[in-house]
Amino acid sequence: MKKVIAINGSPRKKWNTATLLNKALEGAASQGAETELIHLYDLKYKGCISCFACKLKDGKSYGKCACKDDLTPIFKEIEQADAFILGSPIYLGAATGEMRSFLERLIFPYFVYDENYSSLFNKKIPTGFIYTMNANVQQMKDSRYNSNLQITEWALKNVFGASESLIVSDTYQFQDYSKYVAPKFNAEEKAKRREEEFPKDCEKAFAMGAKFAAGVNIDGIN
Repeated sequence: MKKVIAINGSPRKKWNTATLLNKALEGAASQGAETELIHLYDLKYKGCISCFACKLKDGKSYGKCACKDDLTPIFKEIEQADAFILGSPIYLGAATGEMRSFLERLIFPYFVYDENYSSLFNKKIPTGFIYTMNANVQQMKDSRYNSNLQITEWALKNVFGASESLIVSDTYQFQDYSKYVAPKFNAEEKAKRREEEFPKDCEKAFAMGAKFAAGVNIDGIN
């Protein structure tokens, strides 16, 4: 049985990002996969401490993160997984701090400092990243968000073999916009988009999970 893991980089467990990740796991389960959702905000860890133990010649931690904390068993699970899907809201143009720290610790040990940044990961698996953000579609096109997201996608593809992203824009932030100081946003338009577009985004997340579990080829995976 295949195993698909989802990693939630949002502090919320029942809002946009978590909802989409659960839909992705539902898609994976529909193809018979075992699934698991991990909430990063439940864990205690820090980002890379630049010890370079993962790069030390003949070192016992070569190719692996030497830090021992709540991420250690998660990394072992990912090594055994057949696919994983990350999810994060966009804060200040990038993924959350918890997700960024997680990615530093996950990706850097597998990178080899050679011409092509070759990978020490033991196989090729599909990876996905679901981003949620308050910015609308036009703001996304006019902003520099995409460059940050593309760097992450490149790193995931380089290490694990393949990666794709699902960008969910103009998300619904508050249950009741009247209770918050947010004059920039039209509550009715937000609610309309939530009702009409978010279900479509959920369908896309479901399809991603189903594709990964079914073993359908994506770029980089043979």
